[in-house]
Amino acid sequence: MAADNTSPGADPEDHPPMAVIAASLRRERAHSGLSLTEVARRAGIAKSTLSQLESGAGNPSLETLWALCVALKVPFAQLVARPEPKVQVIRAGEGPAVISSQADYRAILLSSCPPGARRDLYFIAAEPGPQRASDPHMPGVVEHVVLNTGRAMVGVANDPVELYAGDYIAYPGDVPHTFQALEPGTRAVLISEHT
Repeated sequence: MAADNTSPGADPEDHPPMAVIAASLRRERAHSGLSLTEVARRAGIAKSTLSQLESGAGNPSLETLWALCVALKVPFAQLVARPEPKVQVIRAGEGPAVISSQADYRAILLSSCPPGARRDLYFIAAEPGPQRASDPHMPGVVEHVVLNTGRAMVGVANDPVELYAGDYIAYPGDVPHTFQALEPGTRAVLISEHT
């Protein structure tokens, strides 16, 4: 079931772009030739949840959207990105954001993978608390993280690395991996590279 991530005073930009997600889910499921039941089964969610998401209802968690991406074998940004203008500026704190149900972690899509390229770019805002544990993404995915401010444990789940502001790490995204802020105001840029 999709998590309801609303909270008092939440900024509307903190919610995923549901009209875009709904259209993307319908398009990608049709492209895959899979039934609603089969995509829901592969993603480990209820068929009714997927049906609601395809109709533009609900407020899916980051984990639900990632599970759907894996089930449909599409990059994450393909579900949440609005069509990009030729010149794009995203001010700090703006942009389509998806909230984790596991940790104080927010991913803002900065740039989706354009035709011919195989990468998505995110701005990460995280606070100390539970780790953001990610299930494996599609085979061949590599994640690159540059920590802008703060301190965090990042990387493969069984061997994360402590990063400080200015540090960079690359790790396989097709195995369990994690991001855990260790200081308030931890910010990073994450690039998800697809093969």
